[in-house]
Amino acid sequence: MRTDPRTFAVKAATMLTQLVVPIAFASVTIFDKGDVGDWALYFLPIVVTVVGANFAIAYLRWTRLTYAVRESDIRVESGLLSRTARSVPYERIQDVSLEQKFIPRLFGLTEVKFETGAGGGDDLKLAYLSETEGERLRQLVRARRDGGAEPVDAEAEQVEEPTELLFEMSPKRVLTFGLFEFSLAVVAVVFGAAQQFDFLLPFEIWDVRAWRNALSGPGHWLAELGFAAQALAAIAATISLLLVGTVTGVTRTALREWNFRLERTDKGLRRRRGMFTRTDVVMPVHRVQALTVKTGFIRRLFGWHALGVVSLASDSASANHEAAPFAQMVEIAPIVETTGFALPGEGLQWGGRSAKASFDAAALDFAILGLAAIPVAIFSPWQWAALLPLGAGVFSAVRQYYLHRFDRHAMSGRYLYSRHGWLAPKLTIGSRTKLQSVEIVQGPIARRRGYAKLSLGLAGGHFAIEAVDLDHAREWRRAILASIATTDFSELSDAASPPIRSGA
Repeated sequence: MRTDPRTFAVKAATMLTQLVVPIAFASVTIFDKGDVGDWALYFLPIVVTVVGANFAIAYLRWTRLTYAVRESDIRVESGLLSRTARSVPYERIQDVSLEQKFIPRLFGLTEVKFETGAGGGDDLKLAYLSETEGERLRQLVRARRDGGAEPVDAEAEQVEEPTELLFEMSPKRVLTFGLFEFSLAVVAVVFGAAQQFDFLLPFEIWDVRAWRNALSGPGHWLAELGFAAQALAAIAATISLLLVGTVTGVTRTALREWNFRLERTDKGLRRRRGMFTRTDVVMPVHRVQALTVKTGFIRRLFGWHALGVVSLASDSASANHEAAPFAQMVEIAPIVETTGFALPGEGLQWGGRSAKASFDAAALDFAILGLAAIPVAIFSPWQWAALLPLGAGVFSAVRQYYLHRFDRHAMSGRYLYSRHGWLAPKLTIGSRTKLQSVEIVQGPIARRRGYAKLSLGLAGGHFAIEAVDLDHAREWRRAILASIATTDFSELSDAASPPIRSGA
């Protein structure tokens, strides 16, 4: 079978958008030289040829991309000159997600992603299928993977699964979230473009003398106002940057998180979000390996946190799925309960970093930076420059002190908890029964001083507890290995997950 015929139009339109910028810059350069006749005689035929070639390539790629849904696997063949055939068994597919970018969405098409747990470019994709066919294929692959009854027809597949709304973000919530996502990406892009295409500007952007001459001309009055006016100009520039960063953050957040919905279905947690690019991802509950709850320095003052789900399937090349990117803890708690995990409760015995490890790290950093200060003091023309490495050493010592004071870890009968950071704290929750391995790691100094890093094998993510006293690490390893040894992983299924409450 081939993908939807409209795929050809989508890919051709995408290629055209990629050609707009280089063609525009080339046209401006030619017009600037006044060679309008040369543009019509030579450049225009080149543009038409390039556009036609892109359309032809898009059509040929579409005709050479085929897929087959077979009894035990799904097979995709692609390539013009060099053919590639890939088969993925159903049991290797962690999940099937749907993504609609802006242009495909205009044509009613969706991209189907078969997530294998390998991550990155190793996941299988089909671009593009109609919305109905994409949903049909997703249901069919899930049914064959799970060994259940297959959908009877396309109409049956469109029946909505029973759902329970766990979390959603209103437009007001999304815009509030955007205020905390400050970004100067637009400023960086503008300066980068100015540096790359400075030949199009009537002056050298980095020429300080040219700017001074400009101020001495029509803007000479500003320079004559003295220090007060220059301070006001600096304040105005700072406010402008803050405004640009705020608008950029709000825009990016709105495009990504618009109409965010997290629902509990029979298949797992279903997350849908996006304004122009609409994604529809289902995270099976029994495949959740760990949870992360994190916040920022400012947003924590208002009680805002983000809940991430570490799963075997990837989410935009990341193992951490965003289940609730901007929520209060009272909203996060029901989601955590739905996944089968639990937030830390009362009575847990929290341990901290080894005092020896914090002292050794601070002493080592200070020694290295102190040695670096010697050549700086000798060769630098500024006498105060030697204070910079020493200041960094003091900062390292303060950081180690706060790590020793605020980094904590605890273990209950079923879960492991690790808190890291003070300004932007992060809580990681792991299941003792879902860990793959436990490793005690020691460097040469740690072996002599009696502490270690506890590295926990977590499928789809990373979980480690730094600077633990050696006896404590060995005790944890024995307890965790006992939990792993008594777990039959073949019995971990969706049946163990909480059912959907009626009336939701």
